[in-house]
Amino acid sequence: MLRLAIATVVLSAGHGHAAGERIPLPSGLEVAFIEVVGDDPGYGYGYAYQFRFVAADLNPAQDYVTTEADLAHLCLSYALPRVADADPPARSIVISLADREVPFGASDPDAVQFFGAYTPEGSECVWQAF
Repeated sequence: MLRLAIATVVLSAGHGHAAGERIPLPSGLEVAFIEVVGDDPGYGYGYAYQFRFVAADLNPAQDYVTTEADLAHLCLSYALPRVADADPPARSIVISLADREVPFGASDPDAVQFFGAYTPEGSECVWQAF
């Protein structure tokens, strides 16, 4: 897994929110940005950027419609502007939301985690089934 310097440059290019800053979501939940990780998983999918967020108040019983709306909001309002000029270009954006910080690639059976995958198309995030 490669943590790209370009992802850091994209995040600092005047788009706000430093690591740890609280970001309000449509559900009323507040999340904190942790990091962005870039990788080409192969299989012809192209380059993916995973934006990682944490919310200590994340409710595992929250309905999927509400959770998906929050994930889509993070893709559209947070991730998409940050990958607009990324090199390599984003073929996929993954939003991860957890109730605690878990090291990238590690598992924590006690952590509540939600993931949403999207294809950036112009000014939209198109949901991907994965």
